[in-house]
Amino acid sequence: MMRETVGQHLHFDCFSGISGDMVLGALVSAGLPWARLVKELERLKLKGYQLRKRNVRRGALHATKVNVVIRQGFERPLPLSRIRRILAASALPDPVKKQSHEVFDRLAEAEGVAHHVAPHEVHFHEVGVMDSFVDVVGSVLGCHLLNVTRVTASPINVGGGTIQTSHGLLPVPGPAVAALAKGIPIYSDGPRCELATPTGVALIRTMASEFGPAPVMKTTAVGYGAGDLDPDGWPNALRVFLSEVTPHTGLLTDRIMQIETNLDDLTPQAYEHVMERLFGAGALDVALIPATMKRSRPGVILSCLATREQADTMVEILLQETTALGVRIQELARRILPRRFVPVKVHGGTVRMKVAAIGSGEEKAAPEYADCKAIADRTGLPLKKVMEKASHVYYTEHDRRRK
Repeated sequence: MMRETVGQHLHFDCFSGISGDMVLGALVSAGLPWARLVKELERLKLKGYQLRKRNVRRGALHATKVNVVIRQGFERPLPLSRIRRILAASALPDPVKKQSHEVFDRLAEAEGVAHHVAPHEVHFHEVGVMDSFVDVVGSVLGCHLLNVTRVTASPINVGGGTIQTSHGLLPVPGPAVAALAKGIPIYSDGPRCELATPTGVALIRTMASEFGPAPVMKTTAVGYGAGDLDPDGWPNALRVFLSEVTPHTGLLTDRIMQIETNLDDLTPQAYEHVMERLFGAGALDVALIPATMKRSRPGVILSCLATREQADTMVEILLQETTALGVRIQELARRILPRRFVPVKVHGGTVRMKVAAIGSGEEKAAPEYADCKAIADRTGLPLKKVMEKASHVYYTEHDRRRK
């Protein structure tokens, strides 16, 4: 009996960072049909470029390098409004248009933060030219053609040192990457150069629903996408794993660390600060549980969930920021519903809806609190109203798609 599949799970292993051409190369290496990718990209209705691929070596790895060869095209940076018009005029599938749009919105917000300008005033120096523009849309389109319904990612290696840009010498990660990476796990390793680009981080931030160690998966394909840089002795490539998502798998299983400590002498005003530090460092969840301590003193059990890679950081924060002299650590198995993020437009900005499949074709969705709070702060609208509007927009669009 054949198994009924409900799409594919794509996991990004960002041991050497991520960029737009690395994503596209890795997808092709993992089995994305080249001729179909080239043909479907014609729906973008852009002329003056040609896609080429070749097999290369990056350190000890064999990888696929995809290049966008420019014959004629955009040479100057493009504003966000022009990019939106190009996408709107294309014949690409609506999900591809929508997710590509989200990538560019994220890039505009990050560049705006980095250079202290409004997003609509940003002129893209990296994604505005033809090659990076095609990398972004091609990567989103590639996932669509592979029927990817779930995306996860490892922590991102951003590299180190400094980079020379049109704005001058900047530390790695640059301001745009630093803004895009807020709230997701990153680290620095390997050669002193930029390994993660704004385009790459915006792509993975838009597509991935979870960041952490590779989840349990039965791999059907592995792909390697090469970056432009080829540092001596370093495998500068992005690795991806593909596996089928089947109905009977239902809940997913991963491994997390639980770090907790008992507190009965910490001033209550400090708890908010401690929680902010833990979440800022990548904690998956933090809970304060009322308890009765020794000698019948009222106290709190502070419990934190984190990935293996983040456990030491969480311990350090708890020992620095609280009165605790020690913590308890244990590894747990966690069963979770497959989930994904779906962006919806509301007055004042974009809200990511966290969507989980609960079986029989049904879903449950919740708006991302941080997105709603940012819009509420920016527009003056009540937070409750922003969250309600985001949910209404999502379910209205969801019901329309099901008809």
